[in-house]
Amino acid sequence: MDPDRKIKYIGIAGNIGAGKTTLCEQLAKHFGWQVHYESTDNNPYLGDFYNDMSRWSFNLQIYFLHNRYRQILKILEGETTVVQDRTIYEDAYIFAPNLHEMGLMSKRDFDNYTNLFELMISQVQPPDLLIYLRAGIPTLVDHIQSRGRDYEGNMSLDYLKRLNGRYENWISNYNDGNLLIINSDDVDFKNNPEDLGTIISKIQGELHGLF
Repeated sequence: MDPDRKIKYIGIAGNIGAGKTTLCEQLAKHFGWQVHYESTDNNPYLGDFYNDMSRWSFNLQIYFLHNRYRQILKILEGETTVVQDRTIYEDAYIFAPNLHEMGLMSKRDFDNYTNLFELMISQVQPPDLLIYLRAGIPTLVDHIQSRGRDYEGNMSLDYLKRLNGRYENWISNYNDGNLLIINSDDVDFKNNPEDLGTIISKIQGELHGLF
């Protein structure tokens, strides 16, 4: 690989409540990276979606797809290294097909969405490193409850289990770039400096291996 090549794009993937935002912030602080967050706080569809998934699923997924695509373009055009809170792949390979399978997104809308994603992804490159936070349902539920977001109060365990199954299938077949898997059930990188240090060492090893 080109020794002058700059690491520009680190993606953090994982189910709802896996700890993506927390890890993004800690890595950004340690490495001096910028963070591109998932647009949840100012998302005009999220609350409506959790109250009526079938009505708002397509709107929500298009919103996420558009925002993450715009983030990737900004990252690739910029000069700084960015860590992204959830990737565009998760929208297309996890959430949208799950909604379609559950009967919450019509085939017409899903096909439209998929065609748009394929066009977008053909114009950008994958992350230099994808970090997957693997977490069991108890860990996810604990994190979701502790942050207390009102719109997540109606989320079912079955929904989280379905998403976890899709995440595992996607990660087992991921071959777009470098991948690091971290088991969130076994570490507490938010409160334990030793756990965070171990993760940072693994990431440094992966990044050095890119050159």
